[in-house]
Amino acid sequence: MTFKKLFLVLSLVLALASFAWAKEQLSNESDQQISDFSLSGFGEKGRKSWDLSGKSADIFTDIIKLKDITGNLYGEKEDIKLTADKGDFDKTKGKVHLEQNVVVTTSSGAKLLTDSLDWDRKNQVVTTKDKVNIERENMVTTAYGAEGHPNLNQIKLERDVMVRLNPAAENKKKEDPQDGKTVITCDGPLEIDYDKNVATFNSNVKVDRGDLLIYSDKMDVYFNKDKNAQVQAGSDGMMGTKIDKIVAHGNVKIMRGDNTSFSDEAVYTTADKKITLLGKPRLVIYSTEDLNASLGDKGSL
Repeated sequence: MTFKKLFLVLSLVLALASFAWAKEQLSNESDQQISDFSLSGFGEKGRKSWDLSGKSADIFTDIIKLKDITGNLYGEKEDIKLTADKGDFDKTKGKVHLEQNVVVTTSSGAKLLTDSLDWDRKNQVVTTKDKVNIERENMVTTAYGAEGHPNLNQIKLERDVMVRLNPAAENKKKEDPQDGKTVITCDGPLEIDYDKNVATFNSNVKVDRGDLLIYSDKMDVYFNKDKNAQVQAGSDGMMGTKIDKIVAHGNVKIMRGDNTSFSDEAVYTTADKKITLLGKPRLVIYSTEDLNASLGDKGSL
């Protein structure tokens, strides 16, 4: 190849590269840039149902890129606020993607924190694959991956779940320092229904109440209704953070002091601290008198 031909080839390559770069730059440029951007939606009787605002916006054909985002959902019984450092609004699908310092706060006091969140405005669903931290009264839940309603009343947490329940003020005055201190972990998923006051833990579930350990394949944890929070929020039902009952299913193992029990199912009620074993229960008691106990098909501790 002559020097002249080589020069022409190199010139052509550089021209194509410059064209590709210029095309990419044009595609990244917004059609319009504005400050203090806001959108609103209205429902029946002209009542505002949602709004979305940002301190700045880059407007493209289908996407609006926002910074310093604030979104609000206005419900009949509860309002929800979403904030993030930045995000995208898909005009055609009505979906919002939030990133960095994402916070969801409900008027009843629940709060969700995560690094990214997708808000499907039309279907009223929020999802994320990142780590989430949910605070509600004196209950703190952490996990990876979540999907649920924006009001956080019904939510599914995918994996590596940990729920921490701290003692209420009245429990701190009691003689038993462990009363009310509970940590529940599972591989996931965890499904929480605050309207029904129940949380269902799945796979390698462990409950640690200090003086009591419960292991099982699956577990339903029932909570007392918080009447005070219910009145303040104006809702029909509000799940409290005090455990009323625990129902463990599958390969149940309970350790209390030096004693260990095994069963197919177990029910633990916090009011009387009573454990009922169901399905081929077996109790191992460590005693200086070498006492052996058999419970038959059903037994209580």
